[in-house]
Amino acid sequence: DRGRQFFRTRQGGNGSCASCHGSTPVTAGEHAGTGKRLEPLAPAANPRAFTDNARVEKWFRRNCQDVASRACTPSEKADVLAWLLTLRP
Repeated sequence: DRGRQFFRTRQGGNGSCASCHGSTPVTAGEHAGTGKRLEPLAPAANPRAFTDNARVEKWFRRNCQDVASRACTPSEKADVLAWLLTLRP
Protein backbone atom coordinates (compact mmCIF):
# COMPACT_ATOMS: atom_id res chain seq x y z
CA ASP A 1 0.00 0.00 0.00
CA ARG A 2 2.91 2.40 0.68
CA GLY A 3 4.16 1.95 -2.88
CA ARG A 4 0.72 2.65 -4.35
CA GLN A 5 0.34 5.72 -2.17
CA PHE A 6 3.79 7.08 -3.06
CA PHE A 7 3.16 6.45 -6.77
CA ARG A 8 -0.18 8.26 -6.83
CA THR A 9 0.56 11.17 -4.47
CA ARG A 10 2.18 14.44 -5.46
CA GLN A 11 5.53 14.50 -3.69
CA GLY A 12 6.38 18.20 -3.93
CA GLY A 13 7.97 18.27 -7.37
CA ASN A 14 6.15 18.24 -10.68
CA GLY A 15 3.13 16.04 -9.99
CA SER A 16 3.26 12.36 -9.12
CA CYS A 17 4.51 9.20 -10.81
CA ALA A 18 0.91 8.63 -11.89
CA SER A 19 0.91 11.97 -13.73
CA CYS A 20 2.78 10.27 -16.57
CA HIS A 21 2.42 6.54 -15.92
CA GLY A 22 -1.27 6.48 -14.99
CA SER A 23 -2.77 5.60 -11.61
CA THR A 24 -2.50 1.87 -12.39
CA PRO A 25 0.48 1.53 -14.76
CA VAL A 26 -0.51 -1.63 -16.61
CA THR A 27 -0.96 0.25 -19.89
CA ALA A 28 1.26 2.71 -21.71
CA GLY A 29 1.54 6.19 -20.24
CA GLU A 30 2.50 9.55 -21.67
CA HIS A 31 5.09 12.00 -20.39
CA ALA A 32 3.19 15.04 -19.13
CA GLY A 33 5.67 17.52 -20.59
CA THR A 34 6.81 15.96 -23.85
CA GLY A 35 3.92 13.68 -24.75
CA LYS A 36 6.40 10.83 -25.28
CA ARG A 37 4.86 7.36 -24.96
CA LEU A 38 5.97 5.45 -21.87
CA GLU A 39 5.86 1.66 -21.74
CA PRO A 40 3.81 0.14 -18.89
CA LEU A 41 5.74 -0.09 -15.63
CA ALA A 42 4.04 -3.14 -14.19
CA PRO A 43 6.23 -6.17 -14.97
CA ALA A 44 3.13 -8.28 -15.72
CA ALA A 45 2.30 -5.87 -18.57
CA ASN A 46 5.90 -5.24 -19.63
CA PRO A 47 8.24 -8.21 -19.06
CA ARG A 48 11.30 -6.04 -19.83
CA ALA A 49 10.53 -3.60 -17.01
CA PHE A 50 13.10 -3.67 -14.22
CA THR A 51 15.42 -6.22 -15.88
CA ASP A 52 18.43 -3.91 -16.28
CA ASN A 53 19.72 -2.58 -12.94
CA ALA A 54 21.64 0.35 -14.46
CA ARG A 55 18.57 1.48 -16.40
CA VAL A 56 16.34 1.10 -13.33
CA GLU A 57 18.69 3.24 -11.22
CA LYS A 58 18.98 5.84 -14.01
CA TRP A 59 15.21 6.30 -14.25
CA PHE A 60 14.60 6.23 -10.51
CA ARG A 61 17.27 8.93 -10.15
CA ARG A 62 15.72 11.15 -12.85
CA ASN A 63 12.09 10.58 -11.99
CA CYS A 64 12.50 10.91 -8.23
CA GLN A 65 14.23 14.23 -8.79
CA ASP A 66 11.37 15.39 -11.05
CA VAL A 67 8.54 14.11 -8.86
CA ALA A 68 9.93 14.47 -5.33
CA SER A 69 12.64 17.09 -5.93
CA ARG A 70 15.07 14.71 -4.21
CA ALA A 71 16.46 11.22 -4.45
CA CYS A 72 14.03 8.48 -3.44
CA THR A 73 15.03 6.38 -0.48
CA PRO A 74 15.77 2.68 -0.92
CA SER A 75 12.61 2.01 1.07
CA GLU A 76 10.47 4.14 -1.28
CA LYS A 77 11.91 2.38 -4.32
CA ALA A 78 11.27 -1.03 -2.75
CA ASP A 79 7.70 -0.06 -1.86
CA VAL A 80 6.93 1.10 -5.41
CA LEU A 81 8.49 -2.02 -6.94
CA ALA A 82 6.62 -4.29 -4.52
CA TRP A 83 3.32 -2.62 -5.47
CA LEU A 84 4.07 -2.80 -9.21
CA LEU A 85 4.68 -6.54 -8.87
CA THR A 86 1.12 -7.00 -7.61
CA LEU A 87 -0.51 -5.40 -10.67
CA ARG A 88 -2.06 -7.38 -13.51
CA PRO A 89 -3.15 -6.11 -16.93
